[in-house]
Amino acid sequence: MKPIKIGIAGTGVVASGVVKVLQRNQEEITRRAGRGIEVAVVSSRTRAKAEALVGQNVLIVDDIMDVARHPDIDIVVETMGGYEPARSFVLEAIAHGKHVVTANKALLAEHGNEIFAAAQAKGVTVVFEAAVAGGIPVIKSLREGLSANRIEWIAGIINGTTNFILTQMREKGWTFTDALKVAQELGYAEADPTFDVEGVDAAHKITLMSALAFGVPINFKAASIEGISQLAATDITYAEKFGYRIKLLGITKRTPEGIELRVHPTLIPDSRLIANVNGVMNAVLVKGDAVGATLYYGAGAGAEPTGSSVIADLIDVTRTITADPEHRVPHLAFQPDALANIPMLPLSSVKTRYYLRLTVQDRTGVLADITRILANHDISVDAMLQTEVDDATQQTHIVIMTHVSLEASIDTAVLQIKTLDTVSGEVVKLRVEELG
Repeated sequence: MKPIKIGIAGTGVVASGVVKVLQRNQEEITRRAGRGIEVAVVSSRTRAKAEALVGQNVLIVDDIMDVARHPDIDIVVETMGGYEPARSFVLEAIAHGKHVVTANKALLAEHGNEIFAAAQAKGVTVVFEAAVAGGIPVIKSLREGLSANRIEWIAGIINGTTNFILTQMREKGWTFTDALKVAQELGYAEADPTFDVEGVDAAHKITLMSALAFGVPINFKAASIEGISQLAATDITYAEKFGYRIKLLGITKRTPEGIELRVHPTLIPDSRLIANVNGVMNAVLVKGDAVGATLYYGAGAGAEPTGSSVIADLIDVTRTITADPEHRVPHLAFQPDALANIPMLPLSSVKTRYYLRLTVQDRTGVLADITRILANHDISVDAMLQTEVDDATQQTHIVIMTHVSLEASIDTAVLQIKTLDTVSGEVVKLRVEELG
């Protein structure tokens, strides 16, 4: 059987990983796919770079649209990232009857509904295992392996940069700024780290997983996003005193009222496996009604881990390339005409436990005032810690762990607490997830 011909748009880190793994494991890949998979066309602005990657026997073009339109190409691999020209390239490839493999979570989070509709109409496949958690096969697990389950929730450490920073802040007591600087020096963080540290990258990923888990259209605009740039090492230390670690989590939950979709720093019990995922590693915890909690752990980025996921998608497409389009695995796990119109909940509707840290004057009645305000909003205290009084300022920290409460109630109570003349500065609020 003649080999499948692929075209690759871009010659960056992901593309290099795809080519290297394809070349090294060609025999094994052919045995799994049932036919060979060959790189036939590559687009690159730098010909020398492309030749160093794929050799001189592969067609190298300047214009990415030449890849999308090439008559000999069966599958295109989009490795450019970003919104444009990636969106135009993918839609052009679909229009020319090409199957698409992409690692571009931002593209799919923003334009996935449009892209999947175009692919469905054309009878081609768009697959994206590498778009979430690098080399971890969590997309395939949600689309296929857990398809008998009613997914209840997903919680994931899905950004290696922020996980590295939080690990350094906990283990070495560094500030966020110091940990970020080291992450940039080691190449874990970009010169402009905004997408990572402010939670946008993680939000793109959890948005895709939410659609797959619950059978709803992709809705990135519904995501509530908080990053770690304002997180203090002090709170990491206090969290540990209560038996918790702080991680930036992407969380999506099915509730009777609708679907939660959020990214924020989160306290997790230190006994949970996911709380002990450190450095640049990723982990995703998925709770299904039949299997219970399942954990997926591994490298969330890097040339070969991400290349591994791209090639797994290539193998899947190759296996089904002659199948009736109506009987392929749906792009978002559920049949396109069966996507549900479940409401996406605002952050104010979230119910969870909370960590509150207050800086207060050492005066009689302070604690009574604070707990009275909390009680007035049906917020009960589970645990509390008070630090020693600073002799110079006569101030102390009070740290409160609440029982499950409504976010809107917490926010209202915090606003009232801040008006007390005994309370100084901001009240730090972090969410707590037991993940049991």
